[in-house]
Amino acid sequence: MALSVETESHIYRALRTASGAAAHLVALGFTIFVAVLARPGSSLFSWHPVLMSLAFSFLMTEALLMFSPESSLLRSLSRKVRARCHWVLQLLALLCALLGLGLVILHKEQLGKAHLATRHGQAGLLAVLWAGLQCSGGLGLLYPKLLPRWPLAKLKLYHATSGLVGYLLGSASLLLGMCSLWFTAAVTGGAWYLAVLCPVLTSLVIMNQVSNAYLYRKRIQP
Repeated sequence: MALSVETESHIYRALRTASGAAAHLVALGFTIFVAVLARPGSSLFSWHPVLMSLAFSFLMTEALLMFSPESSLLRSLSRKVRARCHWVLQLLALLCALLGLGLVILHKEQLGKAHLATRHGQAGLLAVLWAGLQCSGGLGLLYPKLLPRWPLAKLKLYHATSGLVGYLLGSASLLLGMCSLWFTAAVTGGAWYLAVLCPVLTSLVIMNQVSNAYLYRKRIQP
């Protein structure tokens, strides 16, 4: 017996709510896991994985889920308030990423190692630069008068698409970081595969939530 449209809609929303809740928990859990593993303060390098996971796993995930109609922790607030919270979280993510990048550069300088010699380093630098551009572009949405010739609807679409690309770059950098000698020496076996699944899961959820949040907003707008 076929399900009614209303029943299918309820099931779909329930699945999206569950996946969003899972993304919240996984993003936080992965960041805590990395922090416990790295023991921040034990060395200069120890701050790098902590700050980068905080930026690209936790803060950025929360920033992008801010607009999800099912998964946002602040969905009861107005869109204007959520937009400002989103920008604050993105800015904090960028600051953490810049600090993490700066510390690993200083660490390599002290050891006399080459910079950007690995795919992880190259992807990480690209993700940080992209995050900086994304935050700058967000100012045009917070203050539309800065870009009077651009239709606001197009700016939102470009910003959402660019933000999704930036998030995936950050996730790719985390995945490549888990292939590094430091991580593979500390995490082995099934634990390594579980850790790898974390950014994969959050990326899949974010791709679904961001695209559907845009379609939802477009549908309810007059």
